[in-house]
Amino acid sequence: MQREIQVLDKPPLLPGLMLSLQHLFAMFGSTVLVPNIFKVDPGIVLLMNGLGTLLYLILCRGLIPAYLGSSFAFISPVTVVLAGKAENYPQALGAFIVCGLVFVVVALIVKWIGTRWLDVLFPPAAMGAIVAVIGLELIPVAADMADFIPGQDGVINPANVQLALLTLGVTVIGTVMFRGFLKIIPVLIGIVTGYVAAYFMGVVNMDSVANAPFFKMPTFTYPEFNMTAILIVLPAALVVIVEHVGHLMVTSNIVGSDLSKKPGLHRSLLGNGISTIFSGFLGSTPNTTYGENIGVMALTRVYSVYVIGGAAIIAIVMSFFGKVSAVIANIPPAVMGGVSLLLFGIIAASGFRILIESKVNLGNPKDMLLTTLVIVIGISHVSLKIGAVELKGMALATVLAIVLNLFFIIIEKLGLSNDKEPASH
Repeated sequence: MQREIQVLDKPPLLPGLMLSLQHLFAMFGSTVLVPNIFKVDPGIVLLMNGLGTLLYLILCRGLIPAYLGSSFAFISPVTVVLAGKAENYPQALGAFIVCGLVFVVVALIVKWIGTRWLDVLFPPAAMGAIVAVIGLELIPVAADMADFIPGQDGVINPANVQLALLTLGVTVIGTVMFRGFLKIIPVLIGIVTGYVAAYFMGVVNMDSVANAPFFKMPTFTYPEFNMTAILIVLPAALVVIVEHVGHLMVTSNIVGSDLSKKPGLHRSLLGNGISTIFSGFLGSTPNTTYGENIGVMALTRVYSVYVIGGAAIIAIVMSFFGKVSAVIANIPPAVMGGVSLLLFGIIAASGFRILIESKVNLGNPKDMLLTTLVIVIGISHVSLKIGAVELKGMALATVLAIVLNLFFIIIEKLGLSNDKEPASH
């Protein structure tokens, strides 16, 4: 069995560099998608994500291997704030800062009341289901990137499907057959293989790389505070907080340590919040922990914070070099879709692992209902819209888990549960 590289293990320089690049490649496409939607310079986002990740690692005492990237939860409300006008972006930045402050306040509350409420609100039947939903709800996104799902024109591009299958196949084969150092970088090898194949298939156009400047300063933008914009964007902070707790559960399960207790959920939330505040002051997007990087850790069994820190440093350096960023930004979506299918699936499997290892009794009606309804609601595309904020997927499933579990606790305390009633024959 492959030996795990633990959280505080420090790989040698060259292997560590390759492992860091693997994490960077895995998250790059998603993290630059958000600034592209907002028409913001991706360079400033790479810079602040890298700096934010380093700050997060420091605040978490180097005990939580997590990479912070651009959050998708803010796309809908920020689109409302922008209203098609780039000059409105400073107002969104002001709202991002307030959202970061909400993270800080929640972190202080968690520090004060502790984390026992997590055990009460998220028993294994709920926790395992939520973790599974985190992966399952992302799989259609990866399938769409891989062109497995017909677009609006109803057409599937065979070349994209071939690239996705090649990337996925190489990653799978590498995971089970490569030896030595190569067996812990199968994701990187799969992506590079897919990229090279895409070039020879004529799928990749290198003009954007040729035209990119060699050196380029990130574009800084400074915030404005507008109450209307703040009220539109602020509810999205709830979604990201729920997402953050879910990701910490997954990471704890993967590394085999309850990170919500040591170094503490409050430190994790604080790191995310302060990182988002700094990003807002300089023109970047809000941050969140990334499922792609969690999937890489689960697949490779490499949990080192030094590897995550290395990826952050590379992102910072890249933010000043236009050609390097252009090379990675030019990776075809089909290539990333192929590998993401595996990474997101592994996250889902981690949720099922929690159910198995915690010996959740699905013969018990409460556990069965909790697990079933969380998964069903999480992957059903059902949504609950509150103002400009839409709760769906994992966020809505988590809210449902809390409400349903509290209902079960209340009826049990009131003696209304039929648990003790003998089954009729």
